[in-house]
Amino acid sequence: MAPKPTNWALWAKMIGAGALICIGGPALTYYVIPTDEELFQRYNPELKKRSLERRYETEKGFDDFVNKLKEQSKSKQSIWVVQKEEARREKQAQLEESLRLAEETKARKEEVRRAAGLGSKE
Repeated sequence: MAPKPTNWALWAKMIGAGALICIGGPALTYYVIPTDEELFQRYNPELKKRSLERRYETEKGFDDFVNKLKEQSKSKQSIWVVQKEEARREKQAQLEESLRLAEETKARKEEVRRAAGLGSKE
């Protein structure tokens, strides 16, 4: 029995449809999605004002984050381990700071009591 002839028209349609999907889909998405400037222009005036006011802090925070990542990536340990250790150190520093503030507050209260002539509450 002779082999079936190749249906070139079917192959051409399939390749054309595949190219249309692979190229046309992203092109349509790129065409439809608005740019950052277009989105910003659609903001109401209050949001625009607030966004412009916070822009510097947002950019500074992002720069700090990137610089911290660069510093952490210089370590020989995994960046996840380094970040976990850094978070633990920051949490410990916050706890120590809150304890110090609590002791200062307690000392001030005691000083005010003594100045008022009430003596200690112990």
